[in-house]
Amino acid sequence: MPATGRLAIGFDDQRYNAQTFWADGSTIIYSATTAGGSTAVGLAVTFVAGTDVVGLCADGDAIVGKLLKVEADGACTVQNKGNTTFPAGTAATCTPGLKAVGALLVAAKGYIRNANSATAAELAKTGPIIWDNVDMTKVVVDLGG
Repeated sequence: MPATGRLAIGFDDQRYNAQTFWADGSTIIYSATTAGGSTAVGLAVTFVAGTDVVGLCADGDAIVGKLLKVEADGACTVQNKGNTTFPAGTAATCTPGLKAVGALLVAAKGYIRNANSATAAELAKTGPIIWDNVDMTKVVVDLGG
């Protein structure tokens, strides 16, 4: 949604920050012919193998941020603060005001859904707050910051 003042509500580019991490090389793979350096650009990432390596979120994973770019050397740029959008997983519920965790789209990683309040392990991993679910391919979340 464009931020156009009083007559429209927009969530774009608020409190934005990005950080460099290393791609895991299995769920995030560099491609010289793909925009942003990977087909995974735009999806949700989580920490794997320590705090400097990220991979695409599996179902129930904590969300660290949004993959923005992948370089040939394996370095990748991840938005870790501010508002952004993620696609929702298969049959996912994304309720404004609730927190999100990783989800799958069929078997593909990197998507989001509501955290399950009945699952203690998921509550401990809850991340961004869902703000807008009008378009489930672009669910607006606040990564914090």
